[in-house]
Amino acid sequence: MDFLHRHIEALIFCSQEALSIQDIQRCLSEMFESEVPTAHIETGLSELTEKYQQEDFAFALEKISGGYLFLTKPAYQSSISILLKHQSQRRLSAAQLETLSIIAYKQPITKSEMEQIRGVNCDYSVQKLLEKELIVIKGKSDSLGKPMLYGTSQKFMDYFGINDLKDLPQPKDFAEEENQIGNQSN
Repeated sequence: MDFLHRHIEALIFCSQEALSIQDIQRCLSEMFESEVPTAHIETGLSELTEKYQQEDFAFALEKISGGYLFLTKPAYQSSISILLKHQSQRRLSAAQLETLSIIAYKQPITKSEMEQIRGVNCDYSVQKLLEKELIVIKGKSDSLGKPMLYGTSQKFMDYFGINDLKDLPQPKDFAEEENQIGNQSN
C-alpha cells in the first residue's frame, strides 16, 4: 500500500486536532472496507514524519497530545506571530491565562476555589475559557450547593502543545536560583 501514506497525510491535514493512530485506522478501514493494520499506519506516519523534516517544508508532522498534527517549524515563528496577532480574538487575556493555569494545576476545581486563589471574580474568564473549549465541566462537587468542577480539555493539550499534564512546568522550575548576580543572599 504505497499510497496509504497519502491518505494518512490528507486525514491529518484536514483535522483540526491531533489524530490518534486509532482514529486514522478507523477512517481508513471504513474507506477501504477492510482492516488496515496498525503497523502499516505506523510505517506511513514514520515516512511522513521523515518527509516533512526536510527544509523544503515550512511545517512538520509532530506527535502531540496522543496523536499526530501538522505544526509550523520554529523558523517561521515570526510570520506566524504576525498572523496570530491579527487573530486576537483567539488570544487569552492575562486573567484568562491566570484562571486557566489555576485550573490546570488544581483540577478538578470549583469556581469559588479559583476565586479564593485569584482573589477576584472568575465568572467572565471561566465563561470565555469554556467558549474557547480550553476547559470542560468535569462534574459536580460533593460540597454544599454541588458547584461545578472544572478541568482542562483535550483542546487545552493541543493549544499548549503538551502530551500529558505531567508535562506542565512544575513550581520548582520557576524557583529563583540562590546567589544570582545582583541579588543579596540572606
